Amino acid sequence: MGGKTGAKRVLVIAAHASDGTFGSALAQAYAEAAGQAGHEVRVLALDRIAFDPILHHGYKVVQELEPDLKQAQESITWANHLVFAFPVWWGGVPALLKGFLERIMLPGFAFKYQKGKAFPAKLLGGRSAHLLVTMDTPPWYYRLVYRAPAIRQMKTTTLEFCGITPVTTLSCGPMLDSTLDKRSAWLDRARAMAGTI
Repeated sequence: MGGKTGAKRVLVIAAHASDGTFGSALAQAYAEAAGQAGHEVRVLALDRIAFDPILHHGYKVVQELEPDLKQAQESITWANHLVFAFPVWWGGVPALLKGFLERIMLPGFAFKYQKGKAFPAKLLGGRSAHLLVTMDTPPWYYRLVYRAPAIRQMKTTTLEFCGITPVTTLSCGPMLDSTLDKRSAWLDRARAMAGTI
């Protein structure tokens, strides 16, 4: 853990491209601010690790984890705060992030089936999370009209399902034609979020 009282172990997951996108800038700004606040920070860029994003047989056959996925699971176990930076595409999360979650959030690691019970045990409790989300849709429209499916998937049916709570979201959009001032303000909000861990 970090050297300061209350310091946490923070894993920042850049869940699409790690270079040249605003999402990567959000992840970097958050990671730097968390480090400056005394937290111990690791950064994982999904586009820089090697793995098959397809869970070919569901849970019927054990699909051996690649070394990078084993390391990712170790980092999740190590962390007590997770950050996911990702864009909304076609209303949902990018395929790379979906495939990553399907491969690592496995029974015995993220949750455990319980005989005679409708819901499994949550194995990743004791962790919190922040979502840094970019989109071209105005966030209010995405929330009220589309019902924010990517955010609900990440927050409710993935992270909270596995015991990770609370989950707080920063929604940045519309990115299309956004000004430098607006982007600077979003980066400041990401940095401020890192101060609330």
